[in-house]
Amino acid sequence: MSISKKTLEDLEYNIVIDNISNHSVTSIGKDIINSLKPETKIELIDFNLNLVSEYLSSLDNDNNFPNHGFESITKELKIIEIENSQLEIESFRKIKHLVESTLSHVKFLKKFKTYYKNIYSLVENLNLEKSIVTEINSVVDKFGFIKDNASPELLDIRKVINTTKSKIRQTFSSALSLYNNSGYLDEIKESTIDNRRVLAVKAMYRRKVKGQMMGSSKTGSIVYIEPQETLIQSRKLQDLLYDEDQEIKRILKELTAYLSPFVSTLSNYQKYLAHIDVIYSKAKYANEINAIKPNISSAKKVSIKDAFHPLLYLSNKKQKIKTFPQTIKMYKSNRIIVISGPNAGGKSITLKTIGLLQLMVQSGILIPVHPSSEISIFKNIISDIGDNQSIENQLSTYSYRLKNMNSFLRKCNSDTLFLIDEFGTGSDPELGGALAEIFLEVFYERESFGVITTHYSNLKLLADELPFMSNANMQFNDKTLEPTFSLITGQAGSSFTFEVAEKNGIPYSLINRAKKKIERGKVRFDATIAKLQKQRIQLDKTASSLKNEESRFKRENERLNVTNDKIKSKLINYQELFDSNQRMIVVGNKLNDIAQRFFNDNKKRSLVSEVIKLVDSLNSKRKKKNFLKNKLEKNRKKRTAQILETELIDIRKEKKKNKSKVIIKKNKVELRVGDKVRLEESRSIGTIDKIEKNKAIVNYGTFTTKVDLVRLDIV
Repeated sequence: MSISKKTLEDLEYNIVIDNISNHSVTSIGKDIINSLKPETKIELIDFNLNLVSEYLSSLDNDNNFPNHGFESITKELKIIEIENSQLEIESFRKIKHLVESTLSHVKFLKKFKTYYKNIYSLVENLNLEKSIVTEINSVVDKFGFIKDNASPELLDIRKVINTTKSKIRQTFSSALSLYNNSGYLDEIKESTIDNRRVLAVKAMYRRKVKGQMMGSSKTGSIVYIEPQETLIQSRKLQDLLYDEDQEIKRILKELTAYLSPFVSTLSNYQKYLAHIDVIYSKAKYANEINAIKPNISSAKKVSIKDAFHPLLYLSNKKQKIKTFPQTIKMYKSNRIIVISGPNAGGKSITLKTIGLLQLMVQSGILIPVHPSSEISIFKNIISDIGDNQSIENQLSTYSYRLKNMNSFLRKCNSDTLFLIDEFGTGSDPELGGALAEIFLEVFYERESFGVITTHYSNLKLLADELPFMSNANMQFNDKTLEPTFSLITGQAGSSFTFEVAEKNGIPYSLINRAKKKIERGKVRFDATIAKLQKQRIQLDKTASSLKNEESRFKRENERLNVTNDKIKSKLINYQELFDSNQRMIVVGNKLNDIAQRFFNDNKKRSLVSEVIKLVDSLNSKRKKKNFLKNKLEKNRKKRTAQILETELIDIRKEKKKNKSKVIIKKNKVELRVGDKVRLEESRSIGTIDKIEKNKAIVNYGTFTTKVDLVRLDIV
């Protein structure tokens, strides 16, 4: 893929790259980000976007990635390859940190590979060499010093060094005490020269003190002498320190030689951590601009919904200004869009948004769009945006544009996305417009995808005439003539030339004179477009208002239905209560009459007989009621059984009809041992213990079961 430097500058791609590289924590990662260029392989682009999307998800949960910072070991790797070479202690510290960071990432990704399966694939084939850390730890301590037991020889040397240092202290203390008592020393008694303790001897007694003179004071009144016994031990110490240094060099050479077989492994570790740094930087930037991964389409299509220009979004966010999203769709039957309308309405921003988001996606960078957005891959992305006068090349705007168009004509094909701002400007409107129309026809015939902005009426008409091209306009408030930054497709936009002039205080008489200077047909054409645009805005408002009213009435209707149901329920309950009370009153009256008769005649037999008759009467009514209820229940069950039998017959017929048709269900994802799965329409999650042919043994903790693979979904 070849994208010109001018296109990257036009679409401000390099600024996005700079913003991403600012999040980098390693020098190698920063270099990789600064050299990023858009790709054309759809599989690679999709994989890179998945990597960033997975890392982005980790920023919002508790499963944070381990630290990936490291210092470059490129120079160290070159030194290791040289025979009999030696690395410094600091180099071993860097190598150890690199290996430890990589191993911690591998451990983390193995634990959470279900969540980060694409990132896990980066470490799946890495050789894990824990022995490197063990070997370095056996030589270098955590403070960056060579350990005493790095070798038996070094241990012996350091023991003798410590003994010698002790003797130096003893001999010096003895000499200090002797000569001080003799009155040979100055008041300061001792000093230090070249990290060696010396006696401060009065000049007149210098011959009485045995040892080596190391210097004198500025006045010459004091000479500095290292005592003879101390001098002997100091010389011995120097020899021992030399031996120590040689032994350390030998140990470091040996350790360097040990790392020689692991050069490619260490290089792979560094590449992995650098790759993670790039992914991390992209994810942090995506988090800033609320970006997501769009759907990548194999068919030629650009369908971005609620898209933001990332640079404008961040700038407005800092200033607490609202950013207006854009929605635009291009596909084979609508592959070129001509955007028209007044200046300062957002045409150029819309153009840049489309181009920049396309470059970002093809560079593996998430974009701020709605999740339902779809983007396909283009091999060529070309642009012509802004004033391109060149004083050095003595090119006018139009000359430059013609030169650019010539380049476009060579590159344009069905795999090209072109973006042109103010198409055709820079020359005589009629002549330049005619040539621009021819260029646009060529782009159309070559099945290129593109977006242009223009004020030329002939290009608006061409877009209306050709079937696979359409007009669009940036919507304006019909009263205030202020931009709303909303793109409306299917209709050309008026430039609102005279309306804007009038709004900005230009006298109406001058505007009227200007109208007379141009063709009447053009004025009428522009006025018609302006009128249609205003009507469109009004219709949109009306439609929105009607939709809101419809929604309000629907909610009110639902509320009334609920209230009505409640009232009906209450009425039924009241009616049942009333009927029950009436029955109780009738029974009570009858009992009252029986009691009155018993009170009058005091006949118990008559009383019992009448009470039994009353109870029998009530029970016969209950039996009749229960009989009717049971009969209705039997009829209902009978009807249900008939319906089920009919449905069963239909199902059997359908099965016989489809017997010859074999539907083979396949899993969307290849299942492996250890994957977490669940049965279709089930919430219980289990782990695959074993896979035999087309069946899997799934462990649910308390029990295991054997299930067909096709019935399992990966969690």
